[in-house]
Amino acid sequence: MQNIVVIGLGKVGSLVATLLSKRFQVTGIDKTKPPVEIPFLFKSGDISEDTFLDEILTGADAVVSCMPYNLNLPIAIMAYQRGIHYFDLTEDVYTTSAIRELAKDSKGVMVPQCGLAPGFIGIVGMDLAKRFTKIRDIELRVGALPRYPNGLMGYSFTWSPAGVVNEYINDAEVIHNGVRKMVPSLEGIEMINIEGQEFEAFSTSGGLGTMCETFEGKLDTLNYKTIRYPGHCSLMRFLLYELILKDKRELVEQILTEAKPPVQQDVVYVYAVVEGWKGEFLEREEFYQAYHPIKIDGRHWRAISWTTAASIASVVEMVADGSLPNSGFIRQEDILLDKFLKTTNGKLFN
Repeated sequence: MQNIVVIGLGKVGSLVATLLSKRFQVTGIDKTKPPVEIPFLFKSGDISEDTFLDEILTGADAVVSCMPYNLNLPIAIMAYQRGIHYFDLTEDVYTTSAIRELAKDSKGVMVPQCGLAPGFIGIVGMDLAKRFTKIRDIELRVGALPRYPNGLMGYSFTWSPAGVVNEYINDAEVIHNGVRKMVPSLEGIEMINIEGQEFEAFSTSGGLGTMCETFEGKLDTLNYKTIRYPGHCSLMRFLLYELILKDKRELVEQILTEAKPPVQQDVVYVYAVVEGWKGEFLEREEFYQAYHPIKIDGRHWRAISWTTAASIASVVEMVADGSLPNSGFIRQEDILLDKFLKTTNGKLFN
């Protein structure tokens, strides 16, 4: 793998391209060039035009999509047709299912869901699960939040508004009482105390990726919940369901983006808990980290940007190094945490 195309140079994509350019020949694609100096080649264009998409993938060994969830599938199809590797950050269940079908006879790897959740949290959860003889529960939690919140919502859109709204509206897959099922997002609210700070967590869609299929019939409980400051969930339910804006996603995205622009000082909480038996003894293993903004090559990057970018860049590295298969579908839970953390970009999590 030498030539990589990164599509979408927004809050995360420009850093993905920057990180990968330290090792690979990278071409970044977007309608407009990033307003800062970039260390990779740039081409301007509209990937919704098939001729342009076909042109930019000519000669590429892999494509990394950092586009909103609803724009990923055409890119994946083109990658499949060209027999090149495909990676993305989607949380969308339908998109992942379609990509998985393509992967049945793909010449390259098809690796969606390479962000934080789904993505890194699943890698962490599986690492904990492997320490047990028999598993009872797996509970995964992730939150990307402003470090100094204001307003009732206590939030800012440092991540894709389209992706956040999609996670809030679509149903979430879980395993409950040993049964694999779908539950409504913005439900199952619980309170979490992290280092003296109180948060709420509630079900959102897509965070588990393919883990329910992997663990079906093997445990009692498996769920993923998003961490927010208290009160956020009820406000989103009011907006989406009481004001009946769930069917006007673009309007909701516009309202939220204008009301809650990105902050520079954010924090990403990653929390995983697994309970089960080690031999005859019932035990519990936990993983917790709070990730903050860092500087890369002298430039400030938000926590959500670098953790997401480093996650997908690490998976690309592992495929290039032969630590992962070079064709077919790769589940996030198939990725070994220790090898992930030894990659150049995985080391940023240490």
